[in-house]
Amino acid sequence: MSAQIVLASTSPFRQQLLKKLQLPFTCCSPEVDETALDNESPTQLVLRLANSKAAAGLEQHPESLVIGSDQVAVIDGKIIGKPLNRETAIKQLTAASGKAITFYTGLALHNGATGQQDDIVEPFVVHFRTLTNKQICNYVDMEQPFYCAGSFKSEGLGIALFEKLEGKDPNTLIGLPLISLIDLLNSQGVAVI
Repeated sequence: MSAQIVLASTSPFRQQLLKKLQLPFTCCSPEVDETALDNESPTQLVLRLANSKAAAGLEQHPESLVIGSDQVAVIDGKIIGKPLNRETAIKQLTAASGKAITFYTGLALHNGATGQQDDIVEPFVVHFRTLTNKQICNYVDMEQPFYCAGSFKSEGLGIALFEKLEGKDPNTLIGLPLISLIDLLNSQGVAVI
C-alpha cells in the first residue's frame, strides 16, 4: 500500500472502529457544514456530507486515500442528528421508544493519487424496546450520549434500549460500516488482509 490512509473525522468512535482493520492511518478535521439542504433526503444528506468530508480531507492530504463518513437517524420520517444536550436526548429517545428507527450512514473513499472516488449509503434498523421515562432519563444520565446520532451508544449501555438490530454490519450503527469500507478499499487496490 503506497497511499497514506486518512480518516476525515474527529470522532473517537470512528477512529476506534478503523483501528480494527489494523491499517496505519492518520486523522484530520474536515470542517464541513452539516446542515441539511432544503428537500434533501436522509440518503442524499449523508452521501453529500461523507463526500464533502473526504474532499475536505483530501485538500489537507492531497496524495492520500481519504475516508469520509456521516450518519443520521430517521424517526417518523424526520431526520434527527446529535442531541447535544440532555433535554434533546430525552426527547429523541422518547420519540424512538417502541419503534423501528432507520440509521443511514454515508461512506466515501477519495483517492488523491488516482482521482478515484467511491461512495455508498448503508442503512441499519434499530428496533427500540418500549421504554419508560425513568429508563430513558437513567440511560441519558448514565451514558450522556449527547454527541451520538439518535442519543445512544450501541457499543455501551445503549444496547439495553433495543429489542433487535437489523443490518449488514453492526459497526455501521457506531458510524463506520467496516465491511463496506473493506470493499471500497479492495476496489482501490488496498488489501486489509
